[in-house]
Amino acid sequence: MRMQITYFDEEGKQNTQETLVLAKQRAQELGIQTVVLASSHGYTALEAARVFSGTGIALIAVTISAGFRELGWCMSADERAAVENTGVTVLTSQLSFGGGVEEAFGGDKSPQSIIAHTFYCFSQGMKVAAEIAVMAAEAGLIGTDEDVIALAGSSEGADTAIVLKPACAKQFKQLRIKEILCKPYIG
Repeated sequence: MRMQITYFDEEGKQNTQETLVLAKQRAQELGIQTVVLASSHGYTALEAARVFSGTGIALIAVTISAGFRELGWCMSADERAAVENTGVTVLTSQLSFGGGVEEAFGGDKSPQSIIAHTFYCFSQGMKVAAEIAVMAAEAGLIGTDEDVIALAGSSEGADTAIVLKPACAKQFKQLRIKEILCKPYIG
C-alpha cells in the first residue's frame, strides 16, 4: 500500500485551509463520519464548518480547560456560541497528556508528560491531535470502535491531520494512528 503525506514547509495557521481540505477528502474516501479538531478561539472550528458543510461529517471542536484562561488560550462565551451556531459540537476538557494534577507536582516525568514529549518529536500538532481524540473519547463524544480524523496545529490554526482509532485514557495503549495526512516538516 502506498499513501501520500503532505509536509508543510512551516508550522502554523497558514496551513489550515489545506489541512482541512486534505482531511475532508480522506474522510470522504474512507467513509469516516467524525472529525475532531483543536480550536482555542474558534478559528479552526469555523473554517472546518465551512469546508465540511453539506458532507454530513460530524465536527467536534475540543478546547482547552479553564485552567489556561490566564494564558489567553480559552474560548470566550461569544466565540463558543459562534462555533456552536454552525452545528459544531464543542468540548472543553482537561488535557489528557498533561496540564492536570501531575503538573502541580512538577509532572515532567509523569506518563502523561512522557507521552506528550514523544508526540512532540513529530510535531506539536501530532501531540494535540492524539490528545483531543482521547479527550473526546473520554467525554463519550466519539466511540473507540471506529476511525476518526483528528486535526490540530502549532499555536494557531491547523497544520496536522491524522486518521486514528481513538482510545479512552485507561486504554491508551489501544490508540492507533493509522495515517498521517499532513504535518509540518521539522528539520
